[in-house]
Amino acid sequence: MSEDFNMSMRKFLKQVGVTSQQAIEEAMRDAGDTGGRTFQAKVVLTIEELDLEHVVTGKIQGQPDT
Repeated sequence: MSEDFNMSMRKFLKQVGVTSQQAIEEAMRDAGDTGGRTFQAKVVLTIEELDLEHVVTGKIQGQPDT
C-alpha cells in the first residue's frame, strides 16, 4: 500500500478514536455515577463503495462520580 494511503487511513482512524472517546466521556458524564456498571459498546464501520461493513463489539466499565 502507498504511503499516501497509509497516512490517510491513519488520519481517519485517529479522528474516529479521538471523537469516539470524547462522545463516550460526555455520555458517561451526563449519565452521572456509572460505577460498577458495564456498558455494551458496538462500532459499525461502513464503506459503501467497497461493500464493507465491519463490526466491533466490546465492553466499557463505568466509573463513580468524583
